[in-house]
Amino acid sequence: MAAVGTRDGKTFRQTHCFLTSLRTTPEALLQLVRDRWSIESWHWIRDTQLHEDAHRYRGNGAGALATLRTAALNLLRLGGFQSIRSGMQAVCHDITALLAMAQRQPAANSF
Repeated sequence: MAAVGTRDGKTFRQTHCFLTSLRTTPEALLQLVRDRWSIESWHWIRDTQLHEDAHRYRGNGAGALATLRTAALNLLRLGGFQSIRSGMQAVCHDITALLAMAQRQPAANSF
């Protein structure tokens, strides 16, 4: 599986190889890999931008904070930010912008 994109203005291409004993079709295996990486990419954002793994909350606090982080990430995406970091920098000291994002409604066809 190849990953192609740009990072810091430079084009990159990475090839990922997977080894498995699972008996399935190539298409089904590719779908399994894509499903897994979609989960990992979401976790990577949560850990690198929000430092979620560094927190040591226990009990109900962990779930409550995870819910708030998810809401914040979704608001930034809904606000049109392609970069979570730039979105956080744009609203972290601007309560008016933050509240405006919280009141924004998703487009009717976004579901």
